[in-house]
Amino acid sequence: MAEGLLLLHAFPLDHTMWEPQVKTFEGVLPVVAPDFPGFGGSPIVQSPTIDTAADIAVEALRAANVDRAVVCGLSMGGYVALSFWRRHREMVAGLVFANTRAGADDDAGKQRRRELAVRVRSEGQQFLADEPPALLSENAPSELREWVKTCIASQPAEAIAAASEAMADRVDSTADLTGITVPTLVISSSADTLIPPEATRPMADAIPDARFELIDGVGHLSNREAPDRFNELLREHLARVGFAKQ
Repeated sequence: MAEGLLLLHAFPLDHTMWEPQVKTFEGVLPVVAPDFPGFGGSPIVQSPTIDTAADIAVEALRAANVDRAVVCGLSMGGYVALSFWRRHREMVAGLVFANTRAGADDDAGKQRRRELAVRVRSEGQQFLADEPPALLSENAPSELREWVKTCIASQPAEAIAAASEAMADRVDSTADLTGITVPTLVISSSADTLIPPEATRPMADAIPDARFELIDGVGHLSNREAPDRFNELLREHLARVGFAKQ
C-alpha cells in the first residue's frame, strides 16, 4: 500500500505555498499538493464546495498512486481536511490541522465572505493582492510579503470568489472531532490574528490523543514564516504515524 503526504492550501493562495514542505519531504515519501478549483491554473468548476475540494484531493492522490496519506491542511485547507476525513477516511493515516478551526462561520462571518465574493467578481482580485488578509505577522520578511501579494494576484477572481462562498457555506465540523481515530497534530501560532490559538486549540482538546503545538512569533501562514519548525513538527508526526523515521 503506497503511503504519502497530502498538503491542502490556504485561501486565497495555491499549492506553491507548500514549497518549503515539498522540497523537504519529496525525497522521503510521495508528496501531493493539489490546487482547489480555479487556483494555481486548475480548472474552474461551477459552484465548488469544500467537499468538492476534498474530492479533488482524492483524485490527486490516486493519480500519484497513493493509497493512504497523512492529510495536512492549513486554514481553508483544514476545512478541506475535515471534509476529507468525513468522506474518505479509509485513505487517512493521520491528520495535521494547522491554523484552522472546526466550527462554521457565524452569520457576520458568512456575510463578510459573501461580500468579498461580490466585490472580487466586480472589481477583480488586485485589491485583495494589494491589501491581503493578515496572513503574516508584523515581523515577516518583506520578500515573503511580496510572495503573498504576487500569489494572490495570480489567482483568477472567480476562483477566489467561489472559494469564499464555499467557506461561508461550510458545515460545522465540531461534532466530528471526537470520532477522529488516527494520530492527529494540531498546530497554531502565537501571532495568528485570523484564526488565533484560542480558536484552534479546542480541536486538539476534542480529538482523542491529539497533540497541540504552538509556534511562537509567527502569523497565519506558519508553514512559510517558520518552515524549519513546521517541518520538524511534520517530520515527527510522520514518524508517529509510521511513515518516516525522525
